[in-house]
Amino acid sequence: MEKPDNKHAIVTVAICFLIAVIEGLDIQAAGIAAAGIREHFALDSSQLGVFFSAGILGLLPGALIGGRFADRIGRKKVLIWSTGVFAVFTLCTAWVNSFNSLLAVRFLAGAGLGAAMPILITLASEAVSPQNRGRAVGLMYCGMPVGAAILSLVASTDFGTNWKNIFYLGGLLPIIVIPVMMFFLPESKEYLKAQNQAVTENAAPQASFKDLFNSTNFMRTILIWVSYFFTLMVVYIMLSWLPSLFMELGFSRKEGSTAQFFFMVSATVGTVILGMLTDRWKKAYVIILMYGGILAGLFALNSAGSLTQMYMASALVGAFVIGCQGVLYAFGSIVYPTEMRGTGVGMASAVGRVGAMLGPVIAGQLLAAGFGAAGVISAAIPCILISAIFMLFLVRRIQA
Repeated sequence: MEKPDNKHAIVTVAICFLIAVIEGLDIQAAGIAAAGIREHFALDSSQLGVFFSAGILGLLPGALIGGRFADRIGRKKVLIWSTGVFAVFTLCTAWVNSFNSLLAVRFLAGAGLGAAMPILITLASEAVSPQNRGRAVGLMYCGMPVGAAILSLVASTDFGTNWKNIFYLGGLLPIIVIPVMMFFLPESKEYLKAQNQAVTENAAPQASFKDLFNSTNFMRTILIWVSYFFTLMVVYIMLSWLPSLFMELGFSRKEGSTAQFFFMVSATVGTVILGMLTDRWKKAYVIILMYGGILAGLFALNSAGSLTQMYMASALVGAFVIGCQGVLYAFGSIVYPTEMRGTGVGMASAVGRVGAMLGPVIAGQLLAAGFGAAGVISAAIPCILISAIFMLFLVRRIQA
């Protein structure tokens, strides 16, 4: 009996990892293709900012709808459809011929990707025993920085110099993965069990938004929402602005891109290690370690003088800030029961995406107001402290 279960878990986490790699490619795609898109569509800086926001904005309704439908009609079915939507509209990004249509396809591609993310977390966590959920989600989610690092390398080749090739790659990869999902990805056993139980009891499985605010879940939902919001705000400030912050500090664009690469490589390692520690350590210790690590990295970025020190600080921030996001996703799968796990994680992801949208905008405003890189990094510190405090309250509540 153990072997099929192990096979089920390995196949599920491996396929979810592939989709996370594709998400990482997309996160980097807009920034890498920005110069080519600006030239092709004759955009100014303001319009380019709207282009960046369109994809992130699409993640919001995607996360809400994807999680909800995953609880209603099944994890596998919704994941395949959402990956298909993402693939089609990512390819369309290379074919559109007006700014408005460019915004529309980026929004719709973002919606497909946003719908996929809570389902990936839910599937990975439900493929293993509750004792191994942190590790499973960590292994799955480390695909994101892997994808981002791969695209950074592709961008340095002749193939990557044409901005359209970036979106052809991002659209064709999920099309290749869809048949793999159709034939090899198993449906969640926990979901099927909950469905069968609901049929036996002649009741519809609960997956309503209002269940997030019942007497059991209300405080858990608020606590995890606040943590997702502020943590993803800092994550996306770092993802969007790290190379630019390097240039603000007097380093070259190439050195900023190298820092981003170190950030992503260490993020891959950090996500796996923190995910494993989530299962083995007391949850409070993991939270103190990961948020303490982010703070140490931010202080290091602010005080480092040499290029080597800056690279090391970037790696430190990457390991903990992206790893922290993986741990938060694992917590989402622990906080909510099976019948509403997709809905709960989807809503928390959507709230986090609001923070993700606001973070880069606030960073841009601070830079425009003359606060410099140090001001942006300092502004991230209170966000991390708030997230840490709310997560510690959440752990205390779960244990109680």
